[in-house]
Amino acid sequence: MANTKEIQRRIKSISSTKKITKAMEMVAAAKMRRTTEAVLRTRPYANLSWVTVLNLAKAVNSNGTIHLLLSERKDIKKVAIVLFSSNRGLCGGFNSAIMAKARNSIIKHNNLPTDFIVIGKKGLAVNSRYKYNVSAQFEKNDTASEIKEVQALAKMMIDDFLNKKYDKVLVAYTDFVNPAKQVPRVKQILPIDVNAEDDHLGIVGKDEKLGVDKEFVKEKQDKYLSKGEEKFLMTYEPSAEEVLNQMLPRLIEVQLFQALLESNASEHSARMSAMNKATEAASDLVKELTLFYNKARQASITAEIAEISAGANALE
Repeated sequence: MANTKEIQRRIKSISSTKKITKAMEMVAAAKMRRTTEAVLRTRPYANLSWVTVLNLAKAVNSNGTIHLLLSERKDIKKVAIVLFSSNRGLCGGFNSAIMAKARNSIIKHNNLPTDFIVIGKKGLAVNSRYKYNVSAQFEKNDTASEIKEVQALAKMMIDDFLNKKYDKVLVAYTDFVNPAKQVPRVKQILPIDVNAEDDHLGIVGKDEKLGVDKEFVKEKQDKYLSKGEEKFLMTYEPSAEEVLNQMLPRLIEVQLFQALLESNASEHSARMSAMNKATEAASDLVKELTLFYNKARQASITAEIAEISAGANALE
């Protein structure tokens, strides 16, 4: 009976764990719905604002004026990566995937000296795991609601870039595709690359359910900003430089906020999926242990009956 008692104890323990994972799955599902709605609401604005400012920058550059936030530096000495991670674990490979993606980006940049700016507590693992320097850490809310949550981060990035502390700033985040699929990505945020072909947040291939796709952005760009070979004539008040001075920092804030929303939606989707798998695994393990318990109990009863029968025969 000692064996059956041990199995009963394990069944009880796993059943308790199953209740916890199921509750965590339901909480993650509720948060995922809220963050997904936020992502889909802001995604068209973030992408079309990016297109608008890029075309404005191209028009200004054609006049021989290059804004400091648009100028590429030939000698890249130091790079910064803004890493969006989670505050807690139990979300599958969410954090390890984005850290691996950021590390691959560093390797592609010939292992240049790199500092990490971490949003979310789990991102600090880039120091303990890969020994990269973490120059700053920002708090992250599970459900972002206002752009002011990234304004301090955007200001620090712009100031460090203009002061030449960093020659290039990248943002590593997880793109939300659907509740079952999240794609880690690294995007250059400074200097703003007006010639980038794949520089929109929230777009992975073509999927109408994402709210906007590359073909949609291209269609709007051609419709409103160009006509055949001729560009529309743009006028600036008070000047093109002043317009860029005001718009480019706002654009960076919008892009960072969208990356935060994408990362939050991906995190809660990954956690919901991980907890769902854990709940299913617990159910399977309980069924397996229950079968073992019934077999052990049956064997114990059979052994007792055999002993009683043997004793009765001995008395006769």
